[in-house]
Amino acid sequence: QVQLVESGGGVVQAGGSLRLSCADSGRTFSNYHMGWFRQAPGKEREFVAAITWTGGIYYADSVKGRFTISRDNAENTVYLHMNSLKPEDTAVYYCAAARVCSGYGCKLIRKYDYWGQGTQVTVSS
Repeated sequence: QVQLVESGGGVVQAGGSLRLSCADSGRTFSNYHMGWFRQAPGKEREFVAAITWTGGIYYADSVKGRFTISRDNAENTVYLHMNSLKPEDTAVYYCAAARVCSGYGCKLIRKYDYWGQGTQVTVSS
């Protein structure tokens, strides 16, 4: 069973940085592909970044060059390092785990089997 808990959200000024963490209390973390998604008020949930269990990495164009996803299988944790934050990055950020995905498929919400409860990120201008 996968249970995901996000942390690290908060309020930051534009141009600032935050690091989100997502810990899995299960024992099979290393077998899952992990993703970060976000949902702003009044908008649909969208893909942010993903990292496969083999280390393949994907980013949304809107965050490429500013965000970095990484994972520590020994700690059952996936991270999202966010730099140069913009007001439009304001959203609830969710981590998710997928049993199966590859390439473009890792960007699709429907590929993910387990979701965390989300953590709020607010970027003030």
